[in-house]
Formats: sequence, C-alpha cells, structure tokens
Amino acid sequence: MANLKHPKEALFAGEKPFPIIPVCEHFAGSEKLITKALEMQNKMGGLFDITMDCEDGAQTGKEKEHAEMIVRIQNSELNKLKMSGVRIHDYTNPYWKQDVDIVIPGAGNKIAYITIPKPTKASHVSEMISYIQDVAKKSGIQREIPIHVLIETHGALREVDEIAGLPWVQVLDFGLMDFISGHHGAIPDDCMRSPGQFEHAVLRRAKAEVVAVALAHGIVPAHNVTLDLKNPYQTYQDAHRAKYEFGFLRMWSIYPTQIQAIVDAMKPDYSKVQEACEILLKAQEADWGPIQHAGELHDRATYRYFWELVQEAKITGEKLPEEVEKRFFS
Repeated sequence: MANLKHPKEALFAGEKPFPIIPVCEHFAGSEKLITKALEMQNKMGGLFDITMDCEDGAQTGKEKEHAEMIVRIQNSELNKLKMSGVRIHDYTNPYWKQDVDIVIPGAGNKIAYITIPKPTKASHVSEMISYIQDVAKKSGIQREIPIHVLIETHGALREVDEIAGLPWVQVLDFGLMDFISGHHGAIPDDCMRSPGQFEHAVLRRAKAEVVAVALAHGIVPAHNVTLDLKNPYQTYQDAHRAKYEFGFLRMWSIYPTQIQAIVDAMKPDYSKVQEACEILLKAQEADWGPIQHAGELHDRATYRYFWELVQEAKITGEKLPEEVEKRFFS
C-alpha cells in the first residue's frame, strides 16, 4: 500500500492539472459584510471563496482606506482558511494601481486571487497582470497569484481567447449586468433574471463562448449572480442551469443564503462520485493501467475525469469513502 502512486503523480506528468476550486464565490464589500462572510466560511469548513471588493464596495474618496481595511482583515485571525480574493478597480479607474500597491505588499501571501473587472481589451488585462507580477516580485512574493477576469464588455468577449491565455489566469467570470447594459436596450432588462438570461440568443452565445474558451485553456468558467436575494431555490435553479446546460463550474453569490444553494446545485451526483471512487481505487492498485469495472474498460483517459470528479466532491463537502480519504486526501 505504501508504494501506491497518488493520482496527481500518475495522471498529470507533464500536464497542467485543472484548477479544483470552490464552486461558489461570495462577494462582500464592507468590513461588516466581509467579517460576516469569513465567519460563515470558517463555520462551513471552506465550502466557498470570498471576494473582498475594492471596486463597487469602496466608498468614493475612501479608496485607500478601503484597501487598507482589506489588508488588515486578510492578515487577521479570522482569515483562517486563506480562501479570500480581492477585486480591484478596473483599468480606466485611476485607483487600480493604488489597490495593487496596497494589497499585494500588505497581504500578497494570503490573497487567494485578484479579480480584474470590466476590461475592454486583452492588452489592458495583460498590462494589469504584468503590474501585479512586478509588485509581487518587488515585495518578495514568490508564488503565482491567480487572476480572475470579468468578461462583461463587447471588447472582452471579442478578445476572450487572448485573455484566457494570459499568465496566471485561473478563472473567467461572466458579468451579466454590465454586459446587458452595454447592449443599449437591445437586450431587455428582464434578461437580467431567469429565464431570460438563459434564453436570449445573444446571452446564450456569450455564455457558451466564455465556457468553451475557458475550458479550452484549462481554466474555470464562473457564472453571474442571481438578483433574487430572498429565494434560495431560484439561485439553486440558476446554478443548476448554469452548470448542466452551459458548463459553468462556479457561480457568484451576493447574499449569504445563496451560498448553500449554489454549492448544492453544483456538487457532483453522489452515485457518480461513489462509482468514481471505486474506479480510482482499482486503478491505483493496478498501477494506473487499464482495468474493467462493471463490464466497462477504463484507463488513464477516464481516470483523469473521475479524479477531478472526486476532487470536486471533496471541495463541495460530499462524504467520501474512508479508503479514498486515506489514500488520496490524508
């Protein structure tokens, strides 16, 4: 048993493993809401990420103080899991470099990711990433800080393939509200909600394009928010459609009751996870050579799929067999 190869060792030699990150990303702007979100995150065992918002969350004229507050909370004992990112201002806003200059030196080793909003060109995203990299290097930070990019403008969608190929990019987020606003009334405001957001032809095309490009580059596609704050089932339905009709693997939350609904909708099917566990245990014992399971042939091509499925189950809080926990996650 001691000589059994771990899936990471056996399945990804020479390849880039797909990022396995929480399926829910919760946005919080004020100190009160960020603190509440961190308390929930700790209580729920890290089932979701938190994005601390320097953009829409900051009061006009207090951008510096807001960024400093985020650094303080990032470094606090409340941030036990280090699963919180930061959304900075957009490229056209004069404060985006100030955000980076404060947040990266102050908490660069704690930040889970940096989110870049409202780009209109791939070159703008590239410039922002280069600046972040430069500040990180000058601050003595050795790690690559994952970058999340919001696709919510005509220009970003037009150059989405180039954006997805930039260094450090981990997630493409689809931003529905700004995208609809950018169509000057051609898409009705009803489409900011369901079912319109999934049925309007222009939105279907845009969402499908973001998902296809993200997955082609080995990064995670993330879906926009549900505006209905008081109806968790609507959030559940939206998250379910986002995943199973479009292929999104992550979704934003803007209200605490949306978090569990998103996790429940996007977690893998329990029976499929159990089957994946059985296959992986057999495969490991066969030193990752071909096996038969339930009358079907499996090899490394399918093992990769099942390993990602089991990791998704783990990160969404599903109970895994004891032997799987012992061999793969201990």
